[in-house]
Amino acid sequence: MHSWFECKVKYEKTGDDGNIVKVNQGYLVDALTFSEAEERIITEMKPFISGEFQVANIKRTRIAELFFNENGDKWYRTKVNFITIDEEKGVEKRTANTMMVQALDMKSALEGILEGMKGTMADFEIASITETTIMDVYKFDTSA
Repeated sequence: MHSWFECKVKYEKTGDDGNIVKVNQGYLVDALTFSEAEERIITEMKPFISGEFQVANIKRTRIAELFFNENGDKWYRTKVNFITIDEEKGVEKRTANTMMVQALDMKSALEGILEGMKGTMADFEIASITETTIMDVYKFDTSA
């Protein structure tokens, strides 16, 4: 079971016009604690950022599943409702889950979710797909 943290990193970079621009970018990190998430994001960012940077915010986020696509350059947050029947009351019950999918655009995000959910036996509906500002996802590496 993965425990995901959304980390915001602030730093300065050179923009397309040559000016120095302050940026605040989001990343997902697989970690057990806030301290481990901070340590991992610092380790991951050091090779890519010249100069100083700051971990501005870390928050735990509930993500049930991630669907990677090496062709995708954006991350989409998807709300998927699993539908069950309450036999005592005879009504449908919806349980919401958040899933992330890496894709090129909204259409390929929908296709990615449907492909990822292909083997699911439960009934489900896709309630929403939203583009995020997540730049990258860092899963826990067991080989390290």
